[in-house]
Amino acid sequence: MKLSTVAIDVGYGNTKSAFPLGSDIATNMFPSLAPIASTTSLTPHSGSILRSRDVVNVLVDGARYEVGPEVSLSASRGNTGRSLSEDFVTTANYAALLAGALHYSKATEIDRLVLGLPVHNTQKYAGYLKDRFSGELEFGWGPVHVRSVLPLPQPLGTLITFIQQSGRQYDPDNSYLVIDVGYFTTDWVVARGYTMDDSRSGGVPGGASSIYQQVASLIAQAEGEPVDSIERIDKAIREVKPMLFFNKDLDVRPFLEEAIAVSRASVKEVQARVGRTEDIRAIILTGGGANLYAPAIKAAFPRNTVQVMDAPCFANVRGFYTIGSARQMSKPS
Repeated sequence: MKLSTVAIDVGYGNTKSAFPLGSDIATNMFPSLAPIASTTSLTPHSGSILRSRDVVNVLVDGARYEVGPEVSLSASRGNTGRSLSEDFVTTANYAALLAGALHYSKATEIDRLVLGLPVHNTQKYAGYLKDRFSGELEFGWGPVHVRSVLPLPQPLGTLITFIQQSGRQYDPDNSYLVIDVGYFTTDWVVARGYTMDDSRSGGVPGGASSIYQQVASLIAQAEGEPVDSIERIDKAIREVKPMLFFNKDLDVRPFLEEAIAVSRASVKEVQARVGRTEDIRAIILTGGGANLYAPAIKAAFPRNTVQVMDAPCFANVRGFYTIGSARQMSKPS
């Protein structure tokens, strides 16, 4: 299928994508876990009793990885599960996750592929992404042709989505602060209109995963057992459900209330870089950890309006799709 624009944000926590589906814009998300694919499967031998998981096998540099919405959450415990390195975009895991997003878009030809990067390493890795994912790509199911790649700082996508949703209420004469709380990093941009203020924008390690790790530590202290169920803690918090821990359904909310305090360190970094905020019309929170960091951000900026985006996980990638589509339409025919 030929698509004019596909937007993909391969985050440390989740991989999100936006692509055209008829006259609509479809979105997809799955955990950023890419374990080595199993060489055995019992599902084909179970008749109609067992359902196959919603995953896809992708081939990267001669190795086969498993990615998708129903990838095993226990995969994060192995060396091939979740990557949290600064050079994440150069790893085979990143390529496997991007390949999975392309598979779910059903694209075989793409005019413009828009990819997100953390603010603090956008300049460092933008050229790499252009070179690595332009041209003919092969991930094990036939070639995918990509004409051009456009790397963008992640919070910029949310800004565009916010502008679209605000309509005439958006104030282009004053600045907005967009804070994107991801899984491993917290990124932010200050922008007036469509102009980003580089001197007040940036990113630091520390996102939702730092809170999940603290929850795990607190549970371990309370239960007297080590806890490595970070993915299950994440799922329990998002779905507001108890987490099975041995023989009990454990309510993680009391641990979360205490763990949220670790978000203050990242928020102080934002404060230091942004400086005084009397010129900020509103602070826009986005990313999977937006609601977790909201209390600390509201406390740090008490005189500013703080707004959490609707469906914050998809705000960036929807904005990326808008940018890519607009650039594609502006190309001379």
